[in-house]
Amino acid sequence: MVKQRKKRRTANAESTEHLSHSPATRVPAPNAPLTIVLLVLVLFGIVLTTYLSYTASFETHPAFCGEGSGCDLVQSSRWSTFLGMPMATWGLFTYLVMAALAWRARTKPGSWTLMVFVAVGGFGVSAYLTAISIVEIEATCSYCLASFGTITAIMILTLVQRPPDWSTSLKEASVVAVLIIGVLHLHYSGVFDEAAGPEDPQLQALAIHLNETGAKFYGAYWCPRCQEQKALFKASADRLPYVECSSGGRGSPLTAPCVANDIRSYPTWIIDDQRYTGLQTPRTLAGAAGFAWKE
Repeated sequence: MVKQRKKRRTANAESTEHLSHSPATRVPAPNAPLTIVLLVLVLFGIVLTTYLSYTASFETHPAFCGEGSGCDLVQSSRWSTFLGMPMATWGLFTYLVMAALAWRARTKPGSWTLMVFVAVGGFGVSAYLTAISIVEIEATCSYCLASFGTITAIMILTLVQRPPDWSTSLKEASVVAVLIIGVLHLHYSGVFDEAAGPEDPQLQALAIHLNETGAKFYGAYWCPRCQEQKALFKASADRLPYVECSSGGRGSPLTAPCVANDIRSYPTWIIDDQRYTGLQTPRTLAGAAGFAWKE
């Protein structure tokens, strides 16, 4: 009886050892050379998106991208920001997450599974924006193409590492990427926010006319009426000849242009030396500026 129990214990131990080393349950160790190459690519992506985030935040042109160039058109388009943040900064966050996951995977190979989701999602968004630049903007940016190439190489190297259940993870990650792209497309179509959608031709023409004729729109970033005034121009709000009067916050001294023009309330428009205070409709502004408004 005792011998039979010992035989059963030995058989169970051998069976457990066999399962623990079977290909289906073993977590493959990452390929060290490929991981190093991947980390180098991620570091390049971090440097690239940090630089583009800097130029976007300080409204300067990236090197070798003059005014009116393809790069300038892409970087100044409505697709260059999301939720008020430059797309380059979103890319920077993505690369930082991938750097952390790739580094962690050196000792915890299971991290490759999450890496698949981030890499495939980043690739999907980058591919969508690249297609938009070619089809909609009809221009390309060398920096954006470099980032697209980088994220593509990172995704391929991640899949080559063959994480546990990588084929299932790839399918699930692809579904998530498609959902993200769908939400982005709806956002840029103006479904969630009209200001992010395509420009209305008449509002665009009026905003350009106000700018070219020397009209000025004085306001403060914290002023609700000023935000409502911009909202009336939807996606063309950035074209308005806006002058910030309170850059230091509520109660701060007026900026020099506002002092010079004796601005006392927001919003205030000055068109052809005439002063208009309070919220103005586009039609009213068109009449004051001599713009032919069509109903």
